[in-house]
Amino acid sequence: MKKPVIMLMTMLLALSGCSTQSAQSTATHSQVTSEKQIKIVTSFYPMYISTINVTSNVKNVTVVNMTQPQTGCLHDYELTTEDMKNLETADVFIVNGAGMEQFLDQVKDAYPDLKIIDASEGIELLKDKTGEENPHVWLSIANCEKQVTNIAKGLAEIDPDNANAYTENAKTYNQKLDNVIAETNEAFTKLASKDIVTMHEAFPYYAQEFGLNIAAVIQREPGTEPSPSEIEETVQAIKEANVRAVFTEPQYSDSVAKTLSSETGAKIFGLDPVVTHEADGDKDVYIKLMEKNKDTIVEALK
Repeated sequence: MKKPVIMLMTMLLALSGCSTQSAQSTATHSQVTSEKQIKIVTSFYPMYISTINVTSNVKNVTVVNMTQPQTGCLHDYELTTEDMKNLETADVFIVNGAGMEQFLDQVKDAYPDLKIIDASEGIELLKDKTGEENPHVWLSIANCEKQVTNIAKGLAEIDPDNANAYTENAKTYNQKLDNVIAETNEAFTKLASKDIVTMHEAFPYYAQEFGLNIAAVIQREPGTEPSPSEIEETVQAIKEANVRAVFTEPQYSDSVAKTLSSETGAKIFGLDPVVTHEADGDKDVYIKLMEKNKDTIVEALK
């Protein structure tokens, strides 16, 4: 009789062990399900900076920047195989919009269910002399605030459990940006001149915001060297407006700027459009670079 009793007790213990293990497994699975991880991919660096500020301290969110620092602005950018793999596993794709991501239709065709947040929605776009809309909206600090608000609103709709966190983070960051606007306006009241020459059409929104006049642009098409006749036109524009400063950008060669400087006496300075930096999680880098741009312009035009 002892053997059947022992066998019965062994079976009961085994069943009890299986039941406990199953319960633990179910509890763990339930926990993972209730804490869904959200992968956000941003199209390029300015969107990454705004997004990591909006998602600050939201634990179930991962933010990945799609493009590399050397990409700069996304003019004529072509998606790579690695980009497509990144987007394949994304829950949300945050883009600048305004025509900056010319590959966006390709993404929509490949991943029709991917949620896309257009950060420039509702922003009034500037146009160049040919009528082409300028997508560099983030270089107006006020426009950057609108993009931050758009990103927070879009994420709150996708992830309502963290809606309050996104909204409050956006308010906190935009208050910091308000301070930069106030400091820049105050600094620019002391400028002796407000005429500048820029590398390409990155800074019209910034110029409009702070009352600067872009007398000429070095590169009519981003990344392409101007023709001799275009250089001569720029030289004449600098002389006629008595421009004192030519501003380069870190992603482009300064060889033409040096030619213009030697021909006109205008000094060379650098402005940063906030596109060529590592996605290292520094939430304040946009503010730091816009403050640096302010200081550079004051130094050049004081």
